[in-house]
Amino acid sequence: MIPQGIRYLPVVVIFLGIFAANSLFIVSETEQVVITQLGRPVGEPISQAGMHFKIPLIQRANFFEKRVMKWDGNPNQIPTRDKKYIWVDTTARWRIKDPLLFLQRVGSVDTALSRLTGIIDSVVRDYVSNNELVELVRSEGWEDARQSLVEAGGPDFALFSIQAGGGQTEEIPDRLTKGREKITREMVAEASRLLPEYGIELMDIRIKRINYVDTVQQKVFDRMISERKRIAAQYRSQGEGERAAILGQMEKELAKITSEAFRTSQEIRGKADAEATRIYAAAFQKNPGFYEFYRTLEAYRNFDNAKSSFILSTDADIFKYLKDSGETSKK
Repeated sequence: MIPQGIRYLPVVVIFLGIFAANSLFIVSETEQVVITQLGRPVGEPISQAGMHFKIPLIQRANFFEKRVMKWDGNPNQIPTRDKKYIWVDTTARWRIKDPLLFLQRVGSVDTALSRLTGIIDSVVRDYVSNNELVELVRSEGWEDARQSLVEAGGPDFALFSIQAGGGQTEEIPDRLTKGREKITREMVAEASRLLPEYGIELMDIRIKRINYVDTVQQKVFDRMISERKRIAAQYRSQGEGERAAILGQMEKELAKITSEAFRTSQEIRGKADAEATRIYAAAFQKNPGFYEFYRTLEAYRNFDNAKSSFILSTDADIFKYLKDSGETSKK
C-alpha cells in the first residue's frame, strides 16, 4: 500500500507550484514595478531587474515602462502672431519618472497619453499664437548660415523670402531674436511644470511639420511658382544682356580688324604705286620717245569702251602715231 503522506504529495506539489507562480515575478531591464496590496501601494517601487516576491492573492505587481516613450499629437490649425493660419504637427518624448506617483495619479499609459495631449496641445497653441511664423520656421542661428552662403558666392539672399498669407513678400529679419529651437525649449519648460504631479518627466517637444491651411496653401504655391518664373525671366534677361554685350564687342573688334587690314592694304598699295611710278619715271627719263610711244599704244588697246563715247578731232595728239604710220607706208 502507498503511504498516506506520499498519496498527497502531487497535491502539495501542485499547490506549491500555484503558490510560487502567484508569489514570484520577474522584472526585466526595461520595466519597473509597484506592488499594491488590496489596491493600495506598499513598499518602494522596484526598478532593479531580477526575480522578486509578493504575497499571492493579496498583492499585485503593476508593471510600467522604464524606457522613453513617444507621444504624437494631432495636427492643429493655429494662427500665428502675424495672423498666418498654419497646420502644426508636434511630437514629444516622455518617461515615467516616479512609478508610484504615476500609479496613484494616472494609473495607465493610455490615461497618461490623454493627459499629455491636453497639456502639450495647450502649450503648443499658446506659443505658436505668441510668435511669428518666421520664428517658428527658422532657427536663431540662421543669420550665420546666411553669411556663409553669401561668402561662398551663393545666390542673392533676397530669394529666400517668406510668402505672407496676404500675398505680399516679407524679407527675413537680419537677426532673429527667437527661433524654433528656443521656442520648443520654452514649450518643454512650460509643460514640464505641470507634469511632475503625475510622476511623468517630459524629455522633449518637437514640431514635425508646419504648413499653411488648405485654403491658403494653393495660393502660396501659385505665388511661389510666379516668383520663380520672375526670377527665371530676370536671369534670362541678364543672359540676353550679356549676349548682346559679347556680340557688340565682337562686332567692334571685327570692325577694328577690318579697318586695320584695309589701312595696311592701302599702305602697301600706295607703296607699290609709288614704286611703279618711280620705275616709269626712270624709264621715261632714259628714253622719253619710246615711253610716249608705249603709253600711246596702251591707250589704243583700251580705247574701245562700249559705255563711253569720245569726240576727238583728227588733229588730236592721240592719232599722231596713226598719222605717222600712214606717211611712213607711203614713203
